[in-house]
Amino acid sequence: MIERDLERAAQRGEPSYVWRAGQERRLRMILAGADGRESGVILDNGCGVGEYMTRFAEHTPHIYGLEFDPDHVSSASTQGHKVVQGTSEHLPFSDEAFDLVLSHEVLEHVEDDWAALEEIVRVLRTPKSESSGGGRLILFVPNRCYPFETHGIYLRGRYHFGNIPLVNYLPRRFRDRLAPHVRVYTRGDLERVFHGLPIKIIHTTRIFGAYDNIIARWPSAGKLLRTLLQALEATPLRIFGLSHFWVIERIG
Repeated sequence: MIERDLERAAQRGEPSYVWRAGQERRLRMILAGADGRESGVILDNGCGVGEYMTRFAEHTPHIYGLEFDPDHVSSASTQGHKVVQGTSEHLPFSDEAFDLVLSHEVLEHVEDDWAALEEIVRVLRTPKSESSGGGRLILFVPNRCYPFETHGIYLRGRYHFGNIPLVNYLPRRFRDRLAPHVRVYTRGDLERVFHGLPIKIIHTTRIFGAYDNIIARWPSAGKLLRTLLQALEATPLRIFGLSHFWVIERIG
């Protein structure tokens, strides 16, 4: 039973169940990238149990969530959030419905990432004028250059949970045999998947994690690790960060 639950989590991803320093830091990045759009109409695409939706509610009452996992839909709905079950490739929303879309570590799990991005761009609002700017997508996805595959691997037909070192440095065909359940992205991969869509790139970077689990076990060592790694984000060594962070804007 436990192994099946781990495999399910690997296939679909695990949402934030507890709000900690890592989520708080990413929320600050989201709000900065939103540039005021957090007061408009928001879609949390892959909302999990609604942790980010709860924080968005401090800025706007117009928040919607989309979630694939029915158990997570139920959990988020019981908190009063407006959540629908569905897939990112077929968003049940009208064109130009949202000022802001959050896709937080979700794109790597969908069947068709290009179709999912096409749908997200479709529901973003186009600019009302040349000076106003369009709706924005805030995107977090795994970085292929991070030294660990954080979603575990399949080996000899069995799923092995944990942070597996160096898997993502293998040639793609070998890496994808070990981790067929989740994608990782280089910058070039993201540029290709966005190619042809009516967007402009506002900001890109790579970020390290908050390492809250390590800090919970070894507070002093964990905090030192977090400080050192996050300091690398201001250097070329950010290429080894845990996740890509992109801010994308819809154009007319």
